[in-house]
Amino acid sequence: MLKAGHVPVFLFRNFQLNKVPMAKLNIFTTVYECLMTQELDAKVQKLQALQELWSEDAFEFTPTAEIHRVPDAGRPELPILVSPKDLPKRRLGSKEGQVALMHSIAHIEFNAVNLALDAIYRFQTMPRAYYQDWLGVAGEESYHFQMVREHLYHLGAEYGDLTAHNGLWLTTYETDHDPLVRMALVPRTLEARGLDVTPPMLQKLRAIGDKRGVEILKILLRDEIGHVEVGTRWFRYLCAERGLNPFNTFKEILENYYHGDLRGPFNIEARIAAGFCEDEIAWLTSIESQSAKAVAANKANA
Repeated sequence: MLKAGHVPVFLFRNFQLNKVPMAKLNIFTTVYECLMTQELDAKVQKLQALQELWSEDAFEFTPTAEIHRVPDAGRPELPILVSPKDLPKRRLGSKEGQVALMHSIAHIEFNAVNLALDAIYRFQTMPRAYYQDWLGVAGEESYHFQMVREHLYHLGAEYGDLTAHNGLWLTTYETDHDPLVRMALVPRTLEARGLDVTPPMLQKLRAIGDKRGVEILKILLRDEIGHVEVGTRWFRYLCAERGLNPFNTFKEILENYYHGDLRGPFNIEARIAAGFCEDEIAWLTSIESQSAKAVAANKANA
């Protein structure tokens, strides 16, 4: 018995349509539209459509006549952005602290969607595999954002309820002139920092009994290792293309462009999984040792 409105597939097995070839869409203009979309759900839906179009081989890769600088990517009016030093500090042991932590993670994940989209739009002469990688990263970051946003909802909050800062996007904007600098500073430095700070956050969430928060952070840590590895792979590709030593180049870029404080403790196991080489690990280990000595000295002088 057929249900009303249901047409069995077998009725059409021997019937073929003469499909009219569709003109391919430009990947860069399509991604730019998604990048600049402000409304949360609309951005997620456009990203899903992007991924479906990619799977259908619907894109062509002609560089655009102009590549726009993006001082502020598409985002909702809330959260209000403030300087990092003006963000209120809340203890994780309180409900407010738990919400604040999840809100900050949601903000990072939302920004990470825009970071991945900008990596596609911004650098228009890379191999197609590069665009496939970063479109995949954008999809996973969107999934992360939606998970954290849902958890926030169950905690009685919504993304945008608290203030946030724009440091991650500012670094993206400052590195829009060179994919080599972008790969070194964004995935290999800022996002790699997430590999270091997630294990302590997991311990704190376990201590307060936030089981769903622990589950989410485990997923984020697993996937972020892959995202940092994507950045590492394309950083090395660009170094090879330009005849540069990857380790020396990475250090030089950090010295010339990175305004933050690179210090331990580092998640060495995760960084190795993300493609950091032996020289980089040794260098980070030496920095971690220096950081530990500085902390000990400060305690002794307190």
